[in-house]
Amino acid sequence: MNTMAGLKFRVLLDSNDSNEIFRDILIDAATDFESFYRAILDAYQFSDDQMASFYMSNENWDKGHEISIFDMGFGEDPDQIMPSVMKNSILADYVQDEDQKIILVHDFIRMWIFLIELIEVQEESPEYPKVVLSVGNAPAETSKTGEEDITFETDSEFDGEEDDDEFGFNDFEDSYDY
Repeated sequence: MNTMAGLKFRVLLDSNDSNEIFRDILIDAATDFESFYRAILDAYQFSDDQMASFYMSNENWDKGHEISIFDMGFGEDPDQIMPSVMKNSILADYVQDEDQKIILVHDFIRMWIFLIELIEVQEESPEYPKVVLSVGNAPAETSKTGEEDITFETDSEFDGEEDDDEFGFNDFEDSYDY
């Protein structure tokens, strides 16, 4: 891959919205993944205070090698394959195919998923990453709670009441004869 090339990626937000929401981002191939991540967050007006990882992917959108925002090794088993770190990983080193696919998971609680596909390689590369096409309105980052699949059953007899005996011991008769 020519490191002086400009890479144009289509970054599609995977959402429940029936309308497509995507940004086309043009970026220098010599840029690191952390700068690419920040460009994506800027394009969608998301904050950068969450955990995130890119996953190199194939034509079936399978998760491959992980490129994490932080080093997650914590001195673990040296034989284990650890994720790469965004700031140390250059796009050109990982983009192998003319239609390279990458998955980005932002915020592991809310699980914002971006499907990224290389759509063009240009001779000229931009000095800074830039959004060259914006389609659809990005949802508010907080519009997903991360609790969509979690439901809690409540017992109406306890709604709004605090019971001193949280274990239900008051319900038992003392059966000892003294």
